[in-house]
Amino acid sequence: MNRSAGRLSRHRRGPVAGLAVLLLGLLVSGGLYAALSPSSSASSTASDEQLVKEGRELFLVGCAFCHGQNGEGQTDVNGKLIGPSLVGVGAAAVDFQVGTGRMPLAAPGQQGPAKPQTYNDDEIAALAAYVASLGPGPAIPTEADYSTTGLTDEEKQAAVVRGGQIFLTNCTACHNFTGEGGAMPRGGYAPRILDTSPKHIYEAMLTGPGPMDNFSNGNLSPEEKRDVIAYIQSMRDQPGFGGFSLGALGPVSEGLFAWIVGLGVCVAFAVWIAAHTTRSTKKKESQA
Repeated sequence: MNRSAGRLSRHRRGPVAGLAVLLLGLLVSGGLYAALSPSSSASSTASDEQLVKEGRELFLVGCAFCHGQNGEGQTDVNGKLIGPSLVGVGAAAVDFQVGTGRMPLAAPGQQGPAKPQTYNDDEIAALAAYVASLGPGPAIPTEADYSTTGLTDEEKQAAVVRGGQIFLTNCTACHNFTGEGGAMPRGGYAPRILDTSPKHIYEAMLTGPGPMDNFSNGNLSPEEKRDVIAYIQSMRDQPGFGGFSLGALGPVSEGLFAWIVGLGVCVAFAVWIAAHTTRSTKKKESQA
């Protein structure tokens, strides 16, 4: 009995026993993963499908009149475009347009202004999921894409400097060097961006809404977009240095002020001098 027990003990301590235990552990863990992983994936798929379904219901009620029943776009009887195709615009475009209140429009127009949201955040997420299902496009950015949180003070300052160079090169022609916006050709306008949220600024650069250029990740990297946003946020905190800001619209308003007020004062002063001189002359002649 002692000899057989000793043999068993030696076998249990041998390398074959250790290998058998390792294989048994792998089989158990693999079986558990195979049993649990499919159910998690199926649950996620079902959740996405439900979100897309909810988004389609909202789309048919509030968006299909202009964009078509399947997001294919819509034209009137004369062939004039009412609403563009949404296939391939991505969830980011929906989150920007609906999240800033630009969509839905009461009636098709030149350019949708920013206004309070019509849909709540859950409904916007559902609409974005449905439009994203129509074709591949830019996804909604996360806070890590546009936030400088986690950077040191030196890195934040460097990001502001880089963002300022990009903004002055690519954005000031439309949005003004102060971000106050301005008029555009054909009745369009570049909106004021100082009060726009960082997420929506990122989405605007990513998707190019309206007359705005599209700065995809191939044109501006995600880090460069983040730097531009850091610069725009820094402009909000810039102090005024005295004088009239005149809307901070640059040389147009300043030149108009100079012509109307500056020259107006000069003309009024000249008229006053002429009138005063005429009265003085007439008075002297009457006394003579």
